[in-house]
Amino acid sequence: MYVTECPYCGQRVRKRAPKLERGAEPDAVPRRRRRSLPRLRRDEIPGIAPETRPYATIAIVVAALGTTLAWVGGLTISDLGAIVGPIGHDWWRLPAYAFVHTNAGSLFATLVATGLFGMHLERRFGSGAVLAIFLLGATAGGALTVALSVYPAIGANGGALALLTAWVVDDLLAGRRGDDRGNDLIGVTVIAAVLLLLPLADRDTSWAAGLGGAATGAIIGAMISPFRR
Repeated sequence: MYVTECPYCGQRVRKRAPKLERGAEPDAVPRRRRRSLPRLRRDEIPGIAPETRPYATIAIVVAALGTTLAWVGGLTISDLGAIVGPIGHDWWRLPAYAFVHTNAGSLFATLVATGLFGMHLERRFGSGAVLAIFLLGATAGGALTVALSVYPAIGANGGALALLTAWVVDDLLAGRRGDDRGNDLIGVTVIAAVLLLLPLADRDTSWAAGLGGAATGAIIGAMISPFRR
């Protein structure tokens, strides 16, 4: 089996195995085929796509850490955007709550998942897609929290699950198209379970935010999968 993406770092492999004509000898010289891959870009190694820096993912993680430090420094969670009750006209809270954390365990779990799947998605689709998936997933989760009156909603579980499900959906759709990337989904399932069960360990985490974020990520993943760069 020839994979087109590293299952550990997500790096894309450019070269694929040559196809042999049916009935041809294994040692036969294959017929000259038209080039299907684009020209190598600057600093690109033949066979491997260039490493890209996950700027959007880093920005999300840094923003969440900075907001948490602001809370430690004396600002209230309400000032920082946490959803602790009906929000009225404070619509800015719908994405902002995802950057506020009051529990070290939730902070670690959500930001590790955000960093891992954000990095993979950024290599596939670029920085803009990662920012959109995280913020839209968090916003949808916040909106569902408000609609169902599931308070409080604090933490990035909705945004992290949006990134995770977008990655999974893209991977599954790629497999249907014949692009088997060889990724192991067992570890992904474990991470998803941890994020979904966080509300049991941290009462400040909203299960509605997690479900809303997961559903949004799956929808966006299906929409952008054909446009993988």
